[in-house]
Amino acid sequence: MDSTRRCAKYRVDREVLDEQRLEELTQRKTLSDNHLSVTERLKDSLRCTVPKLKHSVMSSLPVLYWLPKYSVWDYGMPDLISGISVGIMHLPQGLAYALLASVPPVFGLYTSLYPALVYFFFGTSRHISIGTFTVLSIMVGSVTERLAPDTDFLIRNGTNVTAEVDVSARDSYRVQVAAATTVLGGLIQVALGLVKFGFVGTYLSEPLVRAYTTAASAHAVVAQLKYIFRVSPTRFSGPFSMVYTLKDVFFLLPHTHLPTLVVSAVSMVFLIAAKELNSFLSPKLPVPIPVELITIVAGTLISAFTYLNSNYTISVVGEIPSGVRPPSVPDASLFGEVIGDAFALAMVGYAISISLGKTFALKHGYKVDSNQELVALGLSNAVGGFFQCFSVCSSMSRSLIQETTGGKTQMAGVASAIIVLVTILKLGPLFQELPKAVLAAIVFVNLKGMFKQHSDIVTLWKRSKIDLMVWLVTYVSTLLLNLDLGLAASIIFALLTVIFRTQLPTYSVLGNVPGSELYVDIETHREAREIPGVTIFRSSATVYFANADLYLEALKEKSGLDISKMIIYKKRQEAKQRRRERRAERRAKRQAKKERRAQRAAQQLSGAPVFSVEEEADRWRDTCVDGNVTDSEKQGWTERENRTVFVIPTTPRTPDRWEYLKGGEPDCTSLGSISELQDGDTTTLDSSSDDTLSRDLERVSLGSLGKWTWDIHSIIIDLSTANFIDTVAIKTMKNIFQDFSEIDVDIYMTGCQALVVEQLELGDFFSELITKRRLFASVHDAVLYCLDHRGATTFPRYEPSVDPYGSTKL
Repeated sequence: MDSTRRCAKYRVDREVLDEQRLEELTQRKTLSDNHLSVTERLKDSLRCTVPKLKHSVMSSLPVLYWLPKYSVWDYGMPDLISGISVGIMHLPQGLAYALLASVPPVFGLYTSLYPALVYFFFGTSRHISIGTFTVLSIMVGSVTERLAPDTDFLIRNGTNVTAEVDVSARDSYRVQVAAATTVLGGLIQVALGLVKFGFVGTYLSEPLVRAYTTAASAHAVVAQLKYIFRVSPTRFSGPFSMVYTLKDVFFLLPHTHLPTLVVSAVSMVFLIAAKELNSFLSPKLPVPIPVELITIVAGTLISAFTYLNSNYTISVVGEIPSGVRPPSVPDASLFGEVIGDAFALAMVGYAISISLGKTFALKHGYKVDSNQELVALGLSNAVGGFFQCFSVCSSMSRSLIQETTGGKTQMAGVASAIIVLVTILKLGPLFQELPKAVLAAIVFVNLKGMFKQHSDIVTLWKRSKIDLMVWLVTYVSTLLLNLDLGLAASIIFALLTVIFRTQLPTYSVLGNVPGSELYVDIETHREAREIPGVTIFRSSATVYFANADLYLEALKEKSGLDISKMIIYKKRQEAKQRRRERRAERRAKRQAKKERRAQRAAQQLSGAPVFSVEEEADRWRDTCVDGNVTDSEKQGWTERENRTVFVIPTTPRTPDRWEYLKGGEPDCTSLGSISELQDGDTTTLDSSSDDTLSRDLERVSLGSLGKWTWDIHSIIIDLSTANFIDTVAIKTMKNIFQDFSEIDVDIYMTGCQALVVEQLELGDFFSELITKRRLFASVHDAVLYCLDHRGATTFPRYEPSVDPYGSTKL
């Protein structure tokens, strides 16, 4: 069926609604009806009821909500299989990512244990795996190496300083630095979660996070080069540190340890081949092949039986103590030095975790509480820091394994933690001969997915140039300025793009779609028609202090009325007119003085009495208020009234004609050619029009000045896109009303949301809008009213016609 035949037609029959009438019909609630007072909110927050207490406990400890409903028969086996799979991945990643954090590998296993157990009690996501992550590990490593460089732990032999590093003391201090940073970052996350600041993660947009993780992966690669080539580059910190490190590594390449490079290359080739085979067979396998675990087991066995450490001096992991370490309080004196890094870790970790959590929640149909996730992640970090863990968040690779292998709840995290605990207690010493080059190869290969994110450049080029700029600025700043300063610069730039987009929105003039109440941009729609004499102006962004001036400039441009120049011209013309009046008055006084002298001379010759000008003026006020003058009083006197000089000539003249002396151009058409007068010109007027003349001379419009002509009588400002309005914007709107009224153009406001109306009501401007009927519910209502107000009887281009206050026939 033809689409045009399916289009239904309708007829709207209602009155034109301004804001006051709309409130009468809808009975809009006041601010006090919608919002409780501060006292009432305080009482409500302190009031304790059983349902409120239960809800508070359940929201703070989500495990109490889902654990009693846990079905072992339905969820037990899937969670167990998923937990074992994830636990097997925890082992190699924990050992490898500890190298990124510049701490002994066993602390990577601790980091895979304690935070996962804490998240079990407080987390709301059922599928994310909490533990070590590449980006956070390299961020922690930048802090530990900055505060504990090798040069601070050189062994002293008496007064001589050797080139040998006290590794034990260095690693111990680095663990303290990592723990202090982790605890402080966790406390920041908990504090933000308690004050319901979970939305802060939304400021880290997806392009920003993806670019940041991509650049962080480049930092991770550079950090692993020393293990792959077994060289000792100088440790650099601060901006451009990666560039300096790459330069140093390049100069040290001739000193590469070939056995270590061979182990690294063989490990990479095996990992890449095994992962490709794993992805090819994944649809046919119930669980993925644990490639990383197979690699570290094989590397450990080969190293142990071929004595790689002793025969070829290949660096190995070394002693891994069995058992868990007791908790210890971190060094609080380090907080001041790491607070910036801790905040960056808190924000990046939360952004990655909440994005993964919401992705799985949307896929499986449950809800993730952003504030509770912030608290859960913060407690995982804070508690883990007391057990010498470094910062954690969800891992994309492990979370995908947990979800694809059938994990249903957080019990899978407990199962994976048990695998790690068994390894720490019993299996840890078995990995002492594992070459560090194998762990570096695991890190290198696992970054392949992040390197693929470079394809975002092509995608964003097609979709959004602004998001592409955010991606590129984030990537470059993170590479060059390091991870902490790069994140700060990226967030600032992302916020600036939002500010610039609100400062430079799209301004448009709307036209009517024939036969409807719809109004669209006339520049982008061919069939839209402008309403004669009416300009409908709309901005795509909220009007506030940052773009108020630009809003006014755009209104002038779109309407074609440069109101500032027009008012300046009018004031200049009025000033010229006043100067002409003063000159005319002075000439009139001089002429009157000459006539008085002539009259006195004539009267002296004839013997008639002589009266002064003041006496004649008093007699005029007493006897001629109604405009009637006796013949005996029409004798050579003059009076200045309302800045207009009237002179009675001494020569005989028609008694009902007066000579008018004034240099101005009034806009009344009845004044004939007065607007053509120059300085000193005169004309005559009928005495009956004297009062009308005085009033008309006070109104000097731009049309009478002959400078501009325009066919706009009304401007409608559509504020439907504004979700708030501040005092600067209100002042701008008030100035628009006042300025355009100077040229007889009416201003109307439409589409204001309830919050905007409430903010307008707080000022004196609102009463003027209501009194003059300048605030309407919709653009169409304002169009109908202003056309009727200006004398239009039908709505343009409507067939049949529209009654401005009656029905609208479509």
